Formats: sequence, C-alpha cells, structure tokens
Amino acid sequence: MAAVCCVRLLSPGSVHGLRLGSRLLPALSRVSLVRGHRLGPADDELYQRTTVSVMQKEAAGGAVIYSYSPRGFNVNGNKVFGPCAVLPPAVLQWNVGCHTDITVESLSLFYLLEPRIEVLVLGTGARTERLDPNVLNFLKKKGIAVEVQDTPNACATFNFLSSERRLAAAGLIPPPAVE
Repeated sequence: MAAVCCVRLLSPGSVHGLRLGSRLLPALSRVSLVRGHRLGPADDELYQRTTVSVMQKEAAGGAVIYSYSPRGFNVNGNKVFGPCAVLPPAVLQWNVGCHTDITVESLSLFYLLEPRIEVLVLGTGARTERLDPNVLNFLKKKGIAVEVQDTPNACATFNFLSSERRLAAAGLIPPPAVE
C-alpha cells in the first residue's frame, strides 16, 4: 500500500515558505512516495552488500588450563612457573606466595581490567583457605563475584566458565608437592 503525501498551498505571498512569489519551492513541488517495505538487492542502486573481514581469530573457548603441578601451570600450551593470573587476554605470573598474600593490592590487576570481569576464581593451593573478609567485600563492591577453592577445583571451575564464554579470570597458587 503506497502512501501519498498531500501539500496544501497557502495564500499567495505566504510568509511560511510554501510559496515564494509566484514560484513553488522545488522540494515541495514534487510528491514522493514512501516505501512500506524493506529494500532488496534489486530495489535500489544505493543498496550495497556488507562484508566483514576477521583480523584476529579468538580462541574457541578462551583460555584453558591444561594441567597444574607444584611447579606451575600449563595454560593454552604455555608453561607458567609458580603462581599465575589468568586474565581474558593474557597469562601473567602473580606475585603471591600463599593465601595470606592475597590482598586488595595483589588483586588490583583483576579489578582494573576493561572490560570488567564477572567472576574471579581463586585457587589457594592444596586446600580451600579462608581469605580476609575485607578483600572479599572490596571485590563485591567492585561488582566481581569471587569463588575461592582449592587449586584443582579452581582450575576446573575456570575452564568451565571460560568454555561458557563468561568474562572470568583466575588467580592460582600451585598446590605443594605430596610427600
């Protein structure tokens, strides 16, 4: 159904701009039809096909922690010795020795990231350790959920969150050697 635009001309010499002297404005002298459907490839010369080129391929499920040992971690095939921070774009060595070293300052690299991470998974070694409640409250105020687990479970949790394409990060302390 086509819509027709009607123009009503005012009296000669109108100050509203529809008539100037004896000439009509060119834009008002033409009646244009309004299309009520989407444009297709044959409808218009202005229609152009959009193409997208992928400049950098993203890993299928984000970072994956393949293994852990008392010496460190294997993340995406890269060996990291000692404690590590697994962030969405990078894997870094993390300067903590044990769970008591986890402070607001040592977690600053996790809450300063953009885009902001949703979940921070902390692996505290061979067993789950209690962290300072002030540290956990600080991260909660920053809008970051925190999971504190032993390192084996923290690795599994991080891998699961990463496979779901969640914005997750991990701070991992290797478990000590079992004697």
